[in-house]
Amino acid sequence: MHELILTIVKPLVDFPEDVSVHEVEEDHHISYHLSVNKADIGKIIGKKGRVAKAIRTVVYAAAGSKQHKKIYLEIVE
Repeated sequence: MHELILTIVKPLVDFPEDVSVHEVEEDHHISYHLSVNKADIGKIIGKKGRVAKAIRTVVYAAAGSKQHKKIYLEIVE
C-alpha cells in the first residue's frame, strides 16, 4: 500500500523527494500518514478536496480486498 500511495502522489507534486508515507497499524485499523512539501499541499488536496478524495478512493479500494482492517489516509503538514 505504501508503494501505491507513493506512485499516485509523486507525479502530482513539484518536490517528489519530499514525499513520505508512514504506516501506523493498530488493532482495528491502519493509518497512512502522507507528508509532502508545504508548497505541494494544495496540489494534493485539490479544489474542494477532490484530489485528496480521489487518492483516498483508490487506496481504500485497493486495500479493501487485501486487508480486514479499516484503512485511513491522512495528509500531514
